[in-house]
Amino acid sequence: MQLEIVSAEGALYSGVVHEVHVPAEQGEIGVHPRHVQLITRMVPGEVRLLPEGEKEFEHLYVSGGMLEILPNVVTILADTGARAADLDEKEALKAKEAAEALLKDADSDYDAKKAKAELLAAAAQLRMLEKIRKKR
Repeated sequence: MQLEIVSAEGALYSGVVHEVHVPAEQGEIGVHPRHVQLITRMVPGEVRLLPEGEKEFEHLYVSGGMLEILPNVVTILADTGARAADLDEKEALKAKEAAEALLKDADSDYDAKKAKAELLAAAAQLRMLEKIRKKR
């Protein structure tokens, strides 16, 4: 099936894959060819994709967005995203600490929601990096 992953910054991936796993609001969704049609929201986390003919999964981070599954095409419209190799663990730790401090000092409901979203994104990046490190 064809997989397209795009964000506001540009295309992150385009190619034929055997399977893809996506972090959705209801939990991780595994998609194989001829999957039932679906549109759902994504949460911050790891997208794992297995390119056709390969044995190793590729890993990408998305901060959320929308997932559309059609019979032969899967489209991920990510808010933001990055390949796992492009993530910086030190930056993710700084972002997590900054979000925790912002959450602690939040003056409004809006500030608290923003801080929680930033905290979720940083935590998802760190979980993904840790998971990849353990596999190696």
